[in-house]
Amino acid sequence: MAILISRENFYSKSFEVAETKGLGHPDTICDQITEQISRALCRFYLTEFGSIQHHNVDKALLIGGQSEPIFNGGKILQPISLIIAGRATHQAQDKSVPVEEIAIQTAKQWLAKNIRNLNVETDIQIISKIRKGSIELVELFNRFGKGEIPLANDTSFGVGYYPLSFLENNILKIERLLNHPLTKMKFPFIGEDIKVMGVKNQSEQLFTVAIAMVDRHISDLSDYISKIEKVKTYLKETLNLGQCSIDINTADDYERESIYLTVSGTSAESGDDGQVGRGNRINGLISPYRPMSLEAASGKNPVSHIGKIYNYFAMDLSRSLVENHFASQAYVYIVSQIGKPITEPQLLHIQIDYENSNPDNLDDFVKEKLLELPRYWRRIIEFKD
Repeated sequence: MAILISRENFYSKSFEVAETKGLGHPDTICDQITEQISRALCRFYLTEFGSIQHHNVDKALLIGGQSEPIFNGGKILQPISLIIAGRATHQAQDKSVPVEEIAIQTAKQWLAKNIRNLNVETDIQIISKIRKGSIELVELFNRFGKGEIPLANDTSFGVGYYPLSFLENNILKIERLLNHPLTKMKFPFIGEDIKVMGVKNQSEQLFTVAIAMVDRHISDLSDYISKIEKVKTYLKETLNLGQCSIDINTADDYERESIYLTVSGTSAESGDDGQVGRGNRINGLISPYRPMSLEAASGKNPVSHIGKIYNYFAMDLSRSLVENHFASQAYVYIVSQIGKPITEPQLLHIQIDYENSNPDNLDDFVKEKLLELPRYWRRIIEFKD
């Protein structure tokens, strides 16, 4: 295992681009549902067998339906299709596991809770095709005993950084405010499918926001335009965004009455499809000006799948380095080898800022953090003793 610590001359970028795909975006729906299925399986395995069993439910494809949105309320013409795939333990200790039932029920529960204008019984078809795992990967997963150090089930890497930039924080604030329950009470016409793109151009911040507007809360075109302006004012005043530019639904053509109107509050009903791994990284952002892993973390098992564990760990470690005053900025890169203990990465590279860093005892601090990895799954799935 090699731990490499380097001090870098970080600088503030004059230009920056980042985005987030909100709660109701088709890609986010796939990510969220597969992650919730993994957590549901973990809870079942822990309750029935005392330990998490092998599973990776990290594949999902959302196929958009067809809809007819109109002022004062339209209808879904053809339901959305959601296909869930992956691998899981279907039987252990002579007891069967209702994997498909858990997957479908979990998906319905998440949709009912989070996409409030979607009827989960009529507006979406959920198909689960979760098969048994391959013999060699199941055997690798089972090679460690309860309380021992898991072995990495893949050769992969994770990356993380902290803190977020001013632009990145504002992107997240915009999406979270628009999808906050109190905002939905105030503006029920705002759907959950919200995408925010932020651009920093020298000292100027520009935000482009796409909001799936819910048709039954809008009476006509002038009402739609008025509501868009109300949202824009609400964002600026609530978040104190100052002189930044905010544009909402820029594809609208008011003369043609071509606007972003939906029945359910998500483009999945007609305009867009979705897939696991095409959306946000685990910090909620897509940030091409920062180091990013293309690994899809959602749905992977939290015990030994490096594509999940190391990405969470890299983000958490970079935050801990800053919060414990080792640096004011930190980037973390960590690489595994399949079959090796997850506490022994092939490489752990930490970049800290040159001027505001204190590397004393940093190596010992990092080694202590690595020793937390065997029980790190509890943090990932928010497990409570």
